[in-house]
Amino acid sequence: MSLRTHLGRVLVGLTLAFGIGGAQAQSPIVIKFSHVTASDTPKGRAADKFKELVEKKTGGKVKIEVYPNSTLYKDKEELEALQLGSVQMLAPSLAKFGPLGVKEFEVFDLPYILPDREALRKVVDGPMGASLLKKLEPKGFIGLAYWDNGFKQMTANRPLLLPADFRGQKMRIQSSKVLEAQFRALGAIPQVMAFSEVYQALQTGVVDGTENTASNIYTQKMHEVQKHLTMSNHGYIGYAVIVNKSFWEGLPADVRGQLDEAMKEASVYANEVAQKDNDDALEAIRKAGKTEIHNPTPEQVAAWKKALVSVHKDMASRIGKEVIQNFYEATGFDPNKS
Repeated sequence: MSLRTHLGRVLVGLTLAFGIGGAQAQSPIVIKFSHVTASDTPKGRAADKFKELVEKKTGGKVKIEVYPNSTLYKDKEELEALQLGSVQMLAPSLAKFGPLGVKEFEVFDLPYILPDREALRKVVDGPMGASLLKKLEPKGFIGLAYWDNGFKQMTANRPLLLPADFRGQKMRIQSSKVLEAQFRALGAIPQVMAFSEVYQALQTGVVDGTENTASNIYTQKMHEVQKHLTMSNHGYIGYAVIVNKSFWEGLPADVRGQLDEAMKEASVYANEVAQKDNDDALEAIRKAGKTEIHNPTPEQVAAWKKALVSVHKDMASRIGKEVIQNFYEATGFDPNKS
């Protein structure tokens, strides 16, 4: 081979290499954001808002692909998918972290421990919320934010007004030892089930009832197969927005800063729309006329609290007495005045 021919081939190779490298440099960073709720729920709206904000702030350098309603992974699969890097971002409910080994998050599942949204904000926006997110890092996750959904209501095909009404009822739950204990304390039979399977299970009688926020009940059409809904507000559903740790730490610092900024704005939006979406969903359920909505009396609420406060003590060894006590101090909840 002549020197000229050799140099020519080298130049062609360098041209191709630099051309490919330039094309790769211009390719957007893709973040797959998977979640299990419908697009018109608080989480769905917030995910879409985050996508909009990121793509605007980064000038298209980052592209967010949102996969709602379990189209990519069901809730039993998504955390493993994030650990493996098959997706880069999730917003799982806080109850999902207990089975993963971060049992402190199960404090959010304790019945009545969060009396209202003001108490909730004190927890998630304060040092306690930040310290809980740090506990996810050994699992390969970075916690970016908390997003509200709202307070849970009970549904079934019979009125659930007093603890005795739960006896023998098969109630769908997320995978959570606290939620199992909650329903057993009421005399019900807890059934762990993926969110995407709940409607059919209610429709076919595999389970008798469930607990969820009004927005989730309405968007998943659970109200069409449940005759009664009790405004119990006994528990809370919230989400932690998390990313794959290796992916996040591998991003350029300026991009991480832009994503953080977008997340802060999306989180404000998420928490603002959560209450409105649940109020609107409850009104839509009422207008559909298939579900009777019950507002428990103060005496009935007191009976529920009396039946359920034992769950706090039973779960203390699992969650941690100090974590529960810190919640009491932040929220003002007094288990002795239930």
